[in-house]
Amino acid sequence: MKIRVKILLLIGAFALLATACGSDGPDGISTTGGEPETTLPADAPVAIVSMNPSATESLFAIGAGDQVIAVDNFSYYPPEAPVVADLSAFEPNVEAIAALEPDLVVLSDDTIEEQLTELGIESLVLVAPTTIAEAYTQIEQLGAATGHIGEAAEVVLQMQTDIDAALGDLPERETALTYYHELDNTLFSITSSTFIGEVYKLAGLENAADAADADGSAFGYPQLSEEYLVQANPDIIFLADTVCCEQTAETVAARPGWDGLTAVQNGNVVELNDDVASRWGPRIVELVEAVVAAVQAIPVNA
Repeated sequence: MKIRVKILLLIGAFALLATACGSDGPDGISTTGGEPETTLPADAPVAIVSMNPSATESLFAIGAGDQVIAVDNFSYYPPEAPVVADLSAFEPNVEAIAALEPDLVVLSDDTIEEQLTELGIESLVLVAPTTIAEAYTQIEQLGAATGHIGEAAEVVLQMQTDIDAALGDLPERETALTYYHELDNTLFSITSSTFIGEVYKLAGLENAADAADADGSAFGYPQLSEEYLVQANPDIIFLADTVCCEQTAETVAARPGWDGLTAVQNGNVVELNDDVASRWGPRIVELVEAVVAAVQAIPVNA
């Protein structure tokens, strides 16, 4: 559990949020490298190391997969991503990265950026976005950096189209539904100020955890208490710890006092894929669709 807490604290600073196995990509978005659709510019990198799980997903989605020679130990989606077990996402080793002789390293923060520069290795730092618009921008930046500008634009357009289509199916409500998003079974959550929080706002939901980090001291990732949640009594519970912590609707209902929560009593505990619920690559679409489906399942007059 200490490792999981460390992950969550790092999320607060740079939001790496990486957990277990992924699922298939959304319709219309390629998640495999394959042959580039166009000839790469002469100055495009041909040996990319990604130390950023969300960027890894985006690199493959925009057709730059064949240029990726290695990825960190949390970049396990798509399945063909060349994971190097000793490339730590949390404690990046400059020597290990340099030994791979990359011409571009994609990072989650600037911890080793200066060291790479001193070695003559180009890097691209993509810190955690706080909005979906910023996520789109990062995909476009990856396209520009890898010689896949057109493909990146197509991926972003498809994402926008799919998200707009999903949101268009939302029912109108006089009173917004409330929700709790669970990062792990020690009750770490997210607030509306985070990237994932924006997804829920788009779906018209109110975050039950917002009051727990009103001053922002938890960087949008507060740890709640059982008493807090019982009092908040959210309409929907979203579990983003189904893989890491083996949480299900059944395990939640079995927690002391939780069987009285509205979400549990009405069967509105939604099991999400950990990765889809924590990364800001093309699979954002899947998260939006899952949230919309959960909202649609609750009758408007309920």
